[in-house]
Amino acid sequence: MTAFEIALSLIIGLFTSGLVMYWTTRNFVQAKSFSSDDPSTSFLFEGTELVDSTENAAQYVQSARPSWRDVVLSLQPRFGLPEDILNPSKRRVNQTFQSQKDNDSSLCEINLIGRYRRIDIRSDKAGANTPKLTIDLESYASFKGAIDTTPVPIWQQDEEGKILWYNAAYKTLSQVLSSKAEKPLSEPMFKFGDDALSGGESRRLRVYSPSEKRDIWFDIHKNTSEEGAFFTALDADAVVRAEIAQRNFVQTLAKTFAQLPIGLAIFDGNRQLALFNPALIDLTGLSAEFLSSRPNLLAFFDELRDRRLMPEPKNYNTWRQQISDLVAAASDGRYSETWTLPNARTYRVNGRPHPDGAIAFLIEDISSEVSLTRSFRAELELGQAVFDSLDNGIAVFSSTGLLTLTNSKYRELWDEDPESSFAETTILDCQRDWQSKAQQDPVFQRLSDFVLDFGDRAPWSAEIKQLNGKTITIEAVPMASSNTMLRFFEGSKIRPKPEIVALPVNA
Repeated sequence: MTAFEIALSLIIGLFTSGLVMYWTTRNFVQAKSFSSDDPSTSFLFEGTELVDSTENAAQYVQSARPSWRDVVLSLQPRFGLPEDILNPSKRRVNQTFQSQKDNDSSLCEINLIGRYRRIDIRSDKAGANTPKLTIDLESYASFKGAIDTTPVPIWQQDEEGKILWYNAAYKTLSQVLSSKAEKPLSEPMFKFGDDALSGGESRRLRVYSPSEKRDIWFDIHKNTSEEGAFFTALDADAVVRAEIAQRNFVQTLAKTFAQLPIGLAIFDGNRQLALFNPALIDLTGLSAEFLSSRPNLLAFFDELRDRRLMPEPKNYNTWRQQISDLVAAASDGRYSETWTLPNARTYRVNGRPHPDGAIAFLIEDISSEVSLTRSFRAELELGQAVFDSLDNGIAVFSSTGLLTLTNSKYRELWDEDPESSFAETTILDCQRDWQSKAQQDPVFQRLSDFVLDFGDRAPWSAEIKQLNGKTITIEAVPMASSNTMLRFFEGSKIRPKPEIVALPVNA
């Protein structure tokens, strides 16, 4: 049971208990203190609303719920009541009127009791005894104030759907929702149709608001007691609008997810599939009927395993434990694996936690990426093999002086393997290493300056002597994007420049 339902039950229980006590003092049609042949009659009003009356009051007014005006007009011909009495808002002192008919000594007394007004009709048979109503004004005022000050509309209907009683909140709501200046409050605002509510049931209904020009939603609850059927209307408009906004948001997300090439499967806190996109169907081959049935997480992965869409477990007995470990890792955002499938496809699967214990799995087909990576790696390996087959050493430096490529001959000449180091090797590192294994020569500084030069450069070559006596010829060749290639040959490879011979000029 949600917090809203608990609050609703408490409110309904509170108001029902109060209404039962209130209605026992409110039922003016069956006042139990008087017999049907009692010649005395009394009416009790609060403003223009009849609060209580004796049982024989129907002999004066034929309505079960007469107003102040109805009673006064019915008594006016007999007792000659003045016209201003029709206005109950005027506060007057207590008044007594004598019957104007012959052989009739009856009296009509109008007494002011706080905010209540009482009419007593005493015949000559009744003597001086004033009839006493069953209602306790102090208790009635207390319950009436509590019921009328609550913001929840409360009312009572008879078996035919007519309104028998309502509180101030119901009256206010009726006036707000009415498109007319005056709306008969005897007609209910909420129509249940043919499917009526039973006691203890609730239903969400909507009514049209002319002021806002839209429907407003209420949760209507019915509660029955010995006094009849009582209804309460709790404002559910904010809840409905939030649900609509949430539904629209989910639809927007679903439309967005439908365009994603990555398969998406979101499982709620109960580990039931709550949301998926079309890409999941394309990648896994799972049917839309199966996914729409909201399978649980284990059933989902079982189906993937049966279709050989995930790596086959080495030990099926521990399969469920592996899935539990997978879910635990996804709950922490740690699950990320690459599935290599028998059909030569490769999937990257990531698990991510979501609010309220939900988990999202993202399945991405990276077969093309893996194939491209493998092809690129093969090309790199082929190029490296070609470089290693050359009989001269090669070292390639980037524009910033980082050593990016060497071959086996270079590593043999200088007895070093830059690729075995975790740190990047620069031209300055190589310069120090060369100088430590060769005689001092300004060529090494010139090489360093040439590699780091961003201007126009021309190829050049020079010879150096290693400490072991070998002669090494170095060629510096500029390359595209300010890269530099250094070639190392054993022996002297520098060709002498041809001498220029002056030829005689014929006279």
